Amino acid sequence: MEIIKNIEVDGKHGKPILADVFYKDGRDAKPVIIFVHGFKGFKDWGAHNLMARYFSEKRFVFVKFNFSHNGVTSQKPLEFIDLEAFGNNNFSIELDDLGSVIDWISTTPLVPDYQKNIKEIYLIGHSRGGGISILKAAEDTRIKKLVTWASVNNFAVNWDDNFVKDWENKGVQWIKNTRTHQDMPIYFQLYQNYIENIDRLNIEAAVQKINIPFLAAHGTEDYAVPFEHALELKKWNQKLKLDLIPHGDHTFGVKHPFNELNLPFDAQILWEHTKDFLKTSE
Repeated sequence: MEIIKNIEVDGKHGKPILADVFYKDGRDAKPVIIFVHGFKGFKDWGAHNLMARYFSEKRFVFVKFNFSHNGVTSQKPLEFIDLEAFGNNNFSIELDDLGSVIDWISTTPLVPDYQKNIKEIYLIGHSRGGGISILKAAEDTRIKKLVTWASVNNFAVNWDDNFVKDWENKGVQWIKNTRTHQDMPIYFQLYQNYIENIDRLNIEAAVQKINIPFLAAHGTEDYAVPFEHALELKKWNQKLKLDLIPHGDHTFGVKHPFNELNLPFDAQILWEHTKDFLKTSE
């Protein structure tokens, strides 16, 4: 198993994108999976390293990365210490970061060309990262397969008029991180970026446009992003394969930190279904 951790990938927005790559050595050119984390997520959250090992054992090159403005740093990759960056993150930055990672894995000599099939690049996106992955798959023809886990289907679903007015007046909304007990800022520029790029950031329109193999997995007891989001994705694109995990929550039973000997059953099912889909779908 080849594992290269904490590679600094150049992005377009002044901060490095920290990436890991896992693959099993061999003379076969393996499809490339890029995993896209969600809101308040990071590449080393929970069981993500076990996940990377799992998919690389199944003959994929597996890449996971931190968005440049997700609030963790190269020095402290497990802690939200750069809250100013977190507050200044937005959807356009995340789309650009994902594009930079695709560019990087396509050309980097760290993974030799004979080890990777860059004509088969697949995305797996969780939660908000699912929304970003949908948008990128709709605009970038290098993406050949798409999987979302507990994906959002509308970035603005909770932004009513009163919330937006208060946000504009204060310039910031504070989000409690229940795990770390931090109050995390979301500056009004996020809303402004959304409005300025509303056509590019329209997930419904992107879903309707997608014609590559697309699996949407969602737990039926997800209280962060209700599974009805996945039902709507299916309504918008009948070719999409819907995979509802009975009683599954937003993280499919995985917590952070993850110190268990056994992977939760829901996560096992999720990974197996995803692997089978990426191996067999056309």
